[in-house]
Amino acid sequence: MVEKKSLFEKLRQKAYIIIYGTNTVSGRLFDLFLLGVIVLSVVLVMLETVEGFDTKYHREVVFLEWVITIFFTIEYILRIITTKKPLRYIFSFYGIIDLLAVLPMYLSLFVVGTSVLAIVRAFRLLRLFKILNHPQFTGQSLHLKEALLASRGKVVVFIYFVLISAVFIGSLMYVVEGPESGFTSIPISIYWTIVTLTTVGYGDISPITPLGQFIASFVMILGYGIIAVPTGIVSAEYTMTKKNRTGAIIPNKADKSCSVCGTKDQKKRAKFCYNCGNKLNND
Repeated sequence: MVEKKSLFEKLRQKAYIIIYGTNTVSGRLFDLFLLGVIVLSVVLVMLETVEGFDTKYHREVVFLEWVITIFFTIEYILRIITTKKPLRYIFSFYGIIDLLAVLPMYLSLFVVGTSVLAIVRAFRLLRLFKILNHPQFTGQSLHLKEALLASRGKVVVFIYFVLISAVFIGSLMYVVEGPESGFTSIPISIYWTIVTLTTVGYGDISPITPLGQFIASFVMILGYGIIAVPTGIVSAEYTMTKKNRTGAIIPNKADKSCSVCGTKDQKKRAKFCYNCGNKLNND
């Protein structure tokens, strides 16, 4: 005999389809509505910091923010209840962002000014790529993720080298310029070095001695090279990732083409499409 589902289980299943079902009509409508509410909440947080607007519409803005917060709270609880693996969702990237999206307003009841931290809700807009679920977005995001992971070691070593250089150059500028030029301490000198290396150049501190100006010129030129290095590292890894994914193809073999996006250039022993992630037919 087929066991009848309880009313709770039916509602739980229906809520799961609406909340997590990006391929269903109700699921897509819910996701689009959710994105609209997220955009509205982010705009409200920004407008709250505009003095003239906040003075005139403070009560209305706070009321809407609480309505949105309660909506997000209910949505967060439903996501936990409806999923079969609640802990996996709670500690996932989206689960943490969803929690952080509702905490600031509740914290504002105890700590004044924390409601502005609700701007973290903007990260929830990343769900747009999940909602669109386009093979092009899925494939490219996968390439970028793999490239960043592959290049993380080189980037960390590079940043470590830059920090050591900033400490050395900052200490040198402190000795060369001294407090008379605004370099009142080594930390201040390191701050100037970082600002100069990144080609920002606020102008609040500047060298006045010929030797200091020479060092500053060297740091400025070095800054342009430093900016290019991480970009080159990630770009090289990105290109290598795409080559590895499109390499070792089987020509003229229909069963290795993807039934979803139609991509035929699959790897010899690939189980999933490198472009959209769909499971391939290997029969």
